[in-house]
Amino acid sequence: MLNLSNIFVKYGDRTLLDHVNLVVKPGERIGLVGRNGAGKSTLLKIIAGEMSPHGGDVVQPSHFTVGYLHQDMLLPKGKTVLDETMTAFAEVLALEKQLNDIQEELAVREDYESEAYHKLIEKMGDITEHLHHLGHATTQSEVEKVLTGLGFQHSDMQRLTDEFSGGWQMRIELAKILLRQPDLILLDEPTNHLDIESILWLEDWLDSYTGMAIVISHDRRFLDNVTNRTVEVMLGRLEDYKAAYSKYVELSADRREKMQAAYENQQRVIADRERTINRFMAKATKTKMAQSMKKQLDKMERIEIEDQDTSVMNLRFPDAPRSGEVVVKVEHLTKRYGDLSVLENVDLQILRGERIAFVGQNGQGKTTLAKIIVGNEPSTSGKAALGHNVSIGYYAQNQAETLDPKLTLLETMERNSPEEMRTRLRGILGSFLFSGEDVDKKVMALSGGERARLALACMLLRPFNLLVLDEPTNHLDMLSKDILKQALIDFKGTLLVVSHDREFLSELSTRTIEFRDHKLKEYLGDVNYFLQKRQLDNMREVEMRTTNGKQAAAGNSRPGTATNEKPVVEISAEEKKQLQRTVQRSERKIADLETAIEKIETQMADPGFYSDPKSEELLKKYNDQKAELEQVYAEWESAVEKLG
Repeated sequence: MLNLSNIFVKYGDRTLLDHVNLVVKPGERIGLVGRNGAGKSTLLKIIAGEMSPHGGDVVQPSHFTVGYLHQDMLLPKGKTVLDETMTAFAEVLALEKQLNDIQEELAVREDYESEAYHKLIEKMGDITEHLHHLGHATTQSEVEKVLTGLGFQHSDMQRLTDEFSGGWQMRIELAKILLRQPDLILLDEPTNHLDIESILWLEDWLDSYTGMAIVISHDRRFLDNVTNRTVEVMLGRLEDYKAAYSKYVELSADRREKMQAAYENQQRVIADRERTINRFMAKATKTKMAQSMKKQLDKMERIEIEDQDTSVMNLRFPDAPRSGEVVVKVEHLTKRYGDLSVLENVDLQILRGERIAFVGQNGQGKTTLAKIIVGNEPSTSGKAALGHNVSIGYYAQNQAETLDPKLTLLETMERNSPEEMRTRLRGILGSFLFSGEDVDKKVMALSGGERARLALACMLLRPFNLLVLDEPTNHLDMLSKDILKQALIDFKGTLLVVSHDREFLSELSTRTIEFRDHKLKEYLGDVNYFLQKRQLDNMREVEMRTTNGKQAAAGNSRPGTATNEKPVVEISAEEKKQLQRTVQRSERKIADLETAIEKIETQMADPGFYSDPKSEELLKKYNDQKAELEQVYAEWESAVEKLG
């Protein structure tokens, strides 16, 4: 079990984690969610021991092992993919080296009868037995199995890690963590550099994993499939829900709705009592009663509504100038990198207003073709031509990383802005949640999600009618992804998006192009249609989101909540007399009870009270009288209210 107690982190005037607590039990899979910059990655670093909090403790059992996949990492150079991944079995490798050294020594020694020789034989036997216990005979096959599941080909095993991009190196590090099978796995955005097939494989692997896991991800479907608990980081607090992401969204909304209703109801009660108190304070005969009511009101435990971070981007793409009917035409295009073939003789035509999604395993040429189309990469043969009056807006996969870390946000915008847009830059930054002094921050101080928002803001400085987005949702939080998706739905130009995010692509595209074996295959539908046709999602039905449930819930509002006005009810003279008697009787009873309660409270203030054998009986009487006082107060208020 892992226990985080009273964790406190503060940067300057901003409290990131405000004395938060978290207990992780065996078998739990936690989805850590929240806005960009809320403190999710910081919390993982604290758990992993890579960062110390400014206050609080992390308590874990002895010999507790943690595997941490973070967003920024660098593999050592000069090793093959297979050799680097095999380092996950460091103990096995060390024992194998010892065994090899002993065998080499025995091969040259001739003192067969000596005690030292026999000790070497004995040590070799112990090491061999230990290796057998660790399953060293199957380690390489296990490594190859995991690497294959994460998208590597058999031919990749002997390639140097230096030859692979950062995304593929992340897969190697992930493979090492999975093979070690630590007690706790920490995954910070593991799906950012995985294609759909690898994500599905990872979901299956985590399903059979017996340890604990904490996952940061902005992929709703992934969180639903691998977690059984959701912890939201918001405004320095942790909100804990024993449910996967989609259920958490419902529970969170329901909780806040009930809390709001309880708060509003309490505020009405408080207002009613304050009016009564003010009215009675004006009457000499009611002053004592008013003071007593004020005392009770002050003791009332107030319901507080928690703050929420509801700030969202205001994203709207510029109006697209009209292009020709044919926007992109790719003919007989081939792309090779040395002996490595990526695309072979492919053809593709994109018409005005179409919405195209590129999907498929990483390394199959999706990003390469996108770069060739926008003119950032040459083809080996064939051509990719733009149509008449086509202007391009391009968001590269590493767009956020290309920003100069030494510049401020405002300087970054100025560098990308035409002269006529200079006066609007602060306003645009504000619409992307960078306001006030934020514009003078250095890019290096931004989180991954904040850099992604800044890169998107830079795109809006010039109009375009062909929008090419390569993995635009990496690092964006859930709300930002929703805003981006809606902006793309509203965009009137032609859209080409490379993504592995199933939820984001759902209902966004009209054509899906799969990249496989150096060729393109077309599916006339969105990503859900593609998954059904390819049967990649045969473990579960494709989830289609609807709002019917929410609409139905909205239509079933409780009666009496539409207005605070109470109906006027006429009462008879006899009923009025009865109510007046009830008020007088209640006032006498309240006075008697308060006197009795004060008498017991005086006794309780004596240090020797609790050693008195009669104290237990008096405490019971005290609690009974307080409960009766509340009941009499309620009867009195009801009668007074009816009398008007």
